[in-house]
Formats: sequence, C-alpha cells, structure tokens
Amino acid sequence: KNESKQQASNPYDIHLQLGSSTTNPSQAESNLSFVQPSSTTIQKPFPFFLSALLPHCTVSINMPHKIPLNVLLDLPPAEFLSALGGIYEKSPWIVEAFCNATLSPNLDASVIQANKETLSNVRLLFAAIEKFMRNADKEKQLELLRSHPDLCLKIDAASCREEQDIDITPESVHEQRRANLSSLTPEERRTFTSLNNEYKTKLPFPFILAVRNASKHTVLSALRGRIHGTLEEEVECALFQVNKIAWMRLLDIVDCPEGSDGHGGFLTCHVLDTANGIPASGMRIELYRWENGGEGVQRKQLIGSFVTNSDGRLNGPALAGKAFQVGTYEWNFHVGDYFAKYSSSRIAGTPFLDVVPLKFGLDDPTEHYHVPLLVSPWSYSTYRGS
Repeated sequence: KNESKQQASNPYDIHLQLGSSTTNPSQAESNLSFVQPSSTTIQKPFPFFLSALLPHCTVSINMPHKIPLNVLLDLPPAEFLSALGGIYEKSPWIVEAFCNATLSPNLDASVIQANKETLSNVRLLFAAIEKFMRNADKEKQLELLRSHPDLCLKIDAASCREEQDIDITPESVHEQRRANLSSLTPEERRTFTSLNNEYKTKLPFPFILAVRNASKHTVLSALRGRIHGTLEEEVECALFQVNKIAWMRLLDIVDCPEGSDGHGGFLTCHVLDTANGIPASGMRIELYRWENGGEGVQRKQLIGSFVTNSDGRLNGPALAGKAFQVGTYEWNFHVGDYFAKYSSSRIAGTPFLDVVPLKFGLDDPTEHYHVPLLVSPWSYSTYRGS
C-alpha cells in the first residue's frame, strides 16, 4: 500500500521470500521493489525493521538496478561522473579525467562517437578508465591509497548499524558486510588491530584489500603476508587491490545493453577419463551458483544439469549471454556413476570418488572460462582454461 511513498525515498530493491525454505516450487513469494537509481545513501533502519517484523521471511537487499552500457555512455558528463565517480574510493578525479578525454562536449561529435564505439563491453570501459589512474603521478596515486579507510575502521563499520557515525563510504560498508568481518572473535580483533598498527607504522597508507568476496581468514592471511613487503612492493600491490575494488564496483553499476547478448563471456567444460585414456562421455554434471543468504550464510542454487557428449564435452556453453554473471559457481561431477560402467574400475561399495565438486569464481563477464576435469576413480585435477 505504501509502495508509491517508499519509492521516492528508499534506494534499495527489497525482496521478501515467505517461508523458511526455498526448495518448494509452490511456495508463496512476494517481491517488493523500491528503486531510486540516483541515490547512494544507505538507509538501514527500514531493512532491519523488516527483519524484526517478519522473522520467518528471508530478506535480501540489493543495490539499485544496473545502468545499460549504451545508456551510460550517452549520459551527459556530469551524470556519467555521478554514476561512476565512486568506483575509486573518494577519488572522482579518475573518472573525471576519463570523461574529459573521451566524452567531453568540447570534443568533436565524431570523435566522441568513435570513442564510444571502442567501449563495447564493461572490460574495455574499465581499461580506458584505469589508464588515467595508472598514468597519474606518484603523489596522486598515494593520495588515492590514502583515501581508503583504515582496516580497523572498516571492521567497526561492519559491526555498526549507524554507519553515518563512521567516515566510510556506502560502497565500503556494503563490501565489508559481504566479507562478514562483523563475526571477528575478540582474539581475532586483537590480532587484526596489532598487525594493522604495525603495517601503518611502516607505510604511508592503510592496508588495502578487495574484501568483498574474501573471508576474515583471507584478510588476516593477506595482512600477515604483506606486512613484510617493501614500500615499492606494497604500492604496486595496493594499487592492484584498488583496481580490483573499482572493477567490482563498476560491475555493480553497469549492465549490457537491453536486447544484447551480454558482454561476451561464456563457460565451457570438458571431462577426460585418465584411467582409460578417453573422453568421459555420458557423465552427469550439475552447475550451481552460490548466493549470499544473509548473515554470512551461503546457499547454492541449481543453474542447469548436463550430460557429456562423445567427446566428453557439453553440447554448448553452460553459461552464455546475460546468464553469464560474475559470481561463485560449483560443478558437481557424478564420477562414481560414470566409472561404474567399467568392470576394470573395481568401484567399491562406498566409492572413493562419487560426486566431485569444483567450486570456482567468474570475475569477468567478457571472458571465456573453461573449467575442465581430469579424473580417475582415485584422483582428479582441474585448471583455468580458455
């Protein structure tokens, strides 16, 4: 009833899944969407209120709808800057420099159009923007690094519902929550604080890590390893991490044009039977996507089921076009069933390998990811192909 009122003030899409299980296809479902794409203000009280009011619902909060790439490139420079200026932490000058050199109305219209035609996917757009960060002088790069919040400040923000009291951008708050840093034990917090303070005494900028898809254990391991780096090594590593953060933020904002076939990436698979020296034909495979279920809980959703052909491959990409989304996925290979047809395999009552899971990440919607399996009844291996 209040949808029209909320639409003007709440920047989130809010989805309510009725019931405690998501496995029943007949389950009732209600989706409420409140969208304000131009807003970057995080308003937490409303989602927290919903969680308290509806304890038997799954509440997921998504950032505003993405902007199609072709629409983004046609925006006036000021609106383009408003949309992308925050991908580099508190450093809109990078996107502004890109705009001035590429999309400025001071350029000839034919030049602007030619520039747009070179930016046919999100990776090409990011490469063009990143160039202005890489070509900046050392002091500007150090200024960029110093713009990032202190690690301990991020941890405090991840534990705090009143983010406005902490000097950290909404983008950083969103990333820290996904890393679940609020779950630190007192001992872990003391370790983080000690190592972080040691890092800050050695280097003129805070410890920077793209934590969105990292666990607290990843963050702690990275801090322990990098604390011994030289200034030159850490500047280069920190800039690399800054670019990873900017890339993930860009993917949150930019979509492929309506009606297009995505940004060009696709996923393939090939299974080789190393015990018999042949392609593994007729093997059942499932593909799942891992999703954040809230409160640091991950759950996987079935994307598709496949059977390998006579060459041990699928009959086409498992993911392609707009279905090819950045995220964490998992192959499940039914190797026990496959090897049961060979008398030489001598499969035990309880197979040593039955279902082989391979969990992997897709980070770039423009690339070909080939994730194969080389398998016998007693061993397996994989690699990132192309």
